[in-house]
Formats: sequence, structure tokens, C-alpha cells
Amino acid sequence: MQVHVWAEDRPLPEAEAAMRRLYPNGIQGQIASFLRAEGGFEVTAATMQDPGQGLSPAVMDGVEVLVFWSHKHWRELDPQRVDELQNRVLDGMGLVLLHSAHASLLFARLMGTRTQCLRWREADERQRVWITAPAHPIAQGLKGEYFEIPADETYGEYFEIPQPETQVFLTQAAGGEVLRSGCCWTRGRGRIFYFSAGHETYPVYHQPEVQRVICNAVRWAGQGAPLPAWPGWARQAPPLAGPG
Repeated sequence: MQVHVWAEDRPLPEAEAAMRRLYPNGIQGQIASFLRAEGGFEVTAATMQDPGQGLSPAVMDGVEVLVFWSHKHWRELDPQRVDELQNRVLDGMGLVLLHSAHASLLFARLMGTRTQCLRWREADERQRVWITAPAHPIAQGLKGEYFEIPADETYGEYFEIPQPETQVFLTQAAGGEVLRSGCCWTRGRGRIFYFSAGHETYPVYHQPEVQRVICNAVRWAGQGAPLPAWPGWARQAPPLAGPG
């Protein structure tokens, strides 16, 4: 399975030192490394600073799953890139969105809502990730009813997303917030999974449970049911045969 891991890799000045210490090869490098170790994936990685913002058609050719991590700079993604990625998902490419990618134009387009709307707070709080669909493929290999992330940015409801087709995780923060934090949808022929964990100043992507979720999600997103191709857009067609 061909997987492309993308991240902005442009932390805010106050977060630069912490992110480089935790993720010396960038968040995209850390995620790519444990996907490669998992086996069964052919993994590439890129950032917004690369040619074509790391998402050009040449780079994306043949990609079956895109792992998309974003924070503050998603507004700078070329609208043409967003159009191309949206169409790729509708045509069957899997998409795994992480953390602040909830605010991205790509996610909002695919959801049809103002996905940037949620509560947030950065206060080093413990997060308890409840497994609400233990039989789902994305939850396989996790033990118990929940796992905990010792410290992460806190997100909370109200989260303006359409009701997930499957909600795999619900996160409860130490401060009281809850969030629909692991959610599945299909759009066109493509499978989409959003997972909220992973602020750049916390070692969340080093945690085995989080790595298991992402590996499972990539495998799930890349195995959408094959559908016949559409015959084309805006084509002139003869009338359908009548009942007589």
C-alpha cells in the first residue's frame, strides 16, 4: 500500500525548540518511521516547504492513503492542491487527518461544515481516549476500554462535524471536555478517518497506542470497497428508455 505522510513542518516560534527536540525528523518523519516499521506500506513523506507544497500530482501519483497533519498554515495550501486532493479522495484515495487538520480547508470541503469550530486549550492536560467501537478495525490491538495520553492539547465539543458513520474514539480531558476524537466517514469512493491526538509540543506520536491507531487507520482507509468508475461529467446523454 502506497502511503504519503504530509505535515506543515512550520511550528510557531514559541514551539520550534520543543518540536525539534521531540521530532528531530519532523512529525512527518516520525509517523513515516513507524509506518515503515509496521510493514506492508511503501511510505513517502513531505512538507509544505517541498516543491508543489509536497502534494503535487507527481508526488501523489499512485498514493493510496494520504496522512495529513496540519496546524496553523493550512490556509496557505494552494487551492489547486485542495481541489486535487478532494477529487482524489472522491475517486477512492484514503485520507487520515490528524490533530489540527480538523481546521483545514480539505477536511471542511469533504465534511461540508465549519470543521474548525471546537473548544481548545493548551494546558498540559491528561487525555483519556475511550474506545467506543472496540470491534472496528482501527481499534484492533488496543487493550482495555481506554488508553491515556499523559499530556496533549485539549479539544472539546461542540465540534462542528457531520455525525460520523462510525465513532471509534471519544476523548475525555482532565479539565472536563469531551470530543468525538476518532471518526470515520466515506465520501465518494474514499474512506476518511480523523484522529485528534498529537500537538507538536508533546511526544504523542512516540506513544505505542497512538502509533497502533494510525497504522490501523492507514490500513483501513486504504481498503475501501472498489466501485466502478463514473462514466464522466456533464455528458450529453439520450433519454432513458420508457416503460413501454
